[in-house]
Amino acid sequence: MGKCIIFCAGGFDSLYEPIAPEDLVIAADGGLRHTQELGVEPGVILGDFDSLGYVPRGSKVFPCEKDDTDAMLAVRCGLEAGCRKFIIYGGVEGPRLEHTVANFQTLLFLAEQGAGGFLIGQNQIVSVLSPGEMIFPKTAKGYLSVFCLGQDATGVSLEGVKYPMTNGTLTAGFPLGVSNRFLGTEARIRVQSGCLLVIWDRANGLPQVDAENEIYL
Repeated sequence: MGKCIIFCAGGFDSLYEPIAPEDLVIAADGGLRHTQELGVEPGVILGDFDSLGYVPRGSKVFPCEKDDTDAMLAVRCGLEAGCRKFIIYGGVEGPRLEHTVANFQTLLFLAEQGAGGFLIGQNQIVSVLSPGEMIFPKTAKGYLSVFCLGQDATGVSLEGVKYPMTNGTLTAGFPLGVSNRFLGTEARIRVQSGCLLVIWDRANGLPQVDAENEIYL
């Protein structure tokens, strides 16, 4: 099984990388418009279709009154199909901030399942690191922000960045990790306990991630 590529209804301008034949493509509600513009045939179309405004033929239809967002429904579908790496488009620059926050929590859900998720925005990429390490190459430039997501994140180390940290603690009540910067050397983020929400410039691409000794990139 390849990657799970999910298209949500939010802002979208281009693919980060080509879609491979073995990838599972899921259009979540209004994300179908993005696949249509790309000429991509999704393997699964699902949602409550309040954003799209009509129900496509062959889609999996869910009620508007439900616990899962359409993005979460797509993530569950990908996990059931055996996918471990998730690329999510249209999940950052949407018109509703609450859905962006919900997508941050969806990344956390993926990390708790031992999978890796990435929200690909127009200018930034967002991911969650749960006990493990994230490595950026020396070519990485620009800003890097690291936030505690949930309970205190302990054993946090930041190397190769302007504001380093060694075996520190980040809390959800203070944004100590905002607006760090790459220095032109290999950069590493480690966390021993808890979860980190990591945000960086899209131009830097995807880092290598070793989550609990399982490298999924």
